[in-house]
Amino acid sequence: MGGLAAEKHIQYILTVEKRKDDFVSVVMEHLRMSGAYWGLTTLDLLEKLDTVDVDEVVSWVMNCQHESGGFGGNIGHDPHILYTLSAVQVLALFDKLNVLDIDKVTNYVAGLQNGDGSFSGDIWGEVDTRFSYIAICCLSILRCLNKINVEKAVSYIISCKNLDGGFGCTPGGESHAGQIFCCVAALSLTGSLHHIDKDLLGWWLCERQVKSGGLNGRPEKLPDVCYSWWVLSSLIMIDRVHWINKEKLVKYILDCQDLENGGISDRPDDAVDVYHTYFGVAGLSLLEYPGLKAIDPAYALPVNVVNRIFFGR
Repeated sequence: MGGLAAEKHIQYILTVEKRKDDFVSVVMEHLRMSGAYWGLTTLDLLEKLDTVDVDEVVSWVMNCQHESGGFGGNIGHDPHILYTLSAVQVLALFDKLNVLDIDKVTNYVAGLQNGDGSFSGDIWGEVDTRFSYIAICCLSILRCLNKINVEKAVSYIISCKNLDGGFGCTPGGESHAGQIFCCVAALSLTGSLHHIDKDLLGWWLCERQVKSGGLNGRPEKLPDVCYSWWVLSSLIMIDRVHWINKEKLVKYILDCQDLENGGISDRPDDAVDVYHTYFGVAGLSLLEYPGLKAIDPAYALPVNVVNRIFFGR
């Protein structure tokens, strides 16, 4: 088994960031803010964030902000809670949270909480436990969790818990590893993990590992590198990560690398993209792969960035 082709992945991400008019950049245009978060966090985990022009990135991020305080996925796009968190995370990477009008951003996020404690993604009202996590994570990074009704937010998340120990996007929704991460991380950030049956949920999550060593998001699905993050981070937060075969998972992620041009794909020999490159590298970081910075399983930011936000170091 070869190792992580770190230099190739760095070059791949820097190349993608510079694209402006090819097919990939056009279809990604509406979610460029999240793409920036995935790419820049990968560079940071690989200790190469200094290869990026900070002022250029910060200027672009701030140009995506709306009067409402929320951020769009790109300049001229509507604001959404998802891109607002991505913007905050990107600024946190560069230690530039001071450029934000904190009240304006946090009022936008807090304003999306509904009467039952759930959160909408934007003014159009779609409700999903992803948005609960995003709101809690965003407000926690900006140290303004007191702006929402945390008790109601937690209560709504618990109402989405299923008999198998997992969580869905709304009450009664199917358990899914991505939603489980959102719910577990939100409960972790609010000190509410005691509401989880850790053995039951841990069993469901460790059953996501298939013969190849990779992880899937639901029973009977194919493995996908991105679940190296969604499943692993949840297992770490509930102290059950020792229930999976870490060596086989490392091998699976490394097998999904494009060793020639850089980048990581969902499955071996598929086309690479920034999303799977980030979640592959982040998964390896959670697995304590040598040469990578540690990543926080709840905030999805490098541990040193989280320490800087909360402890000033």
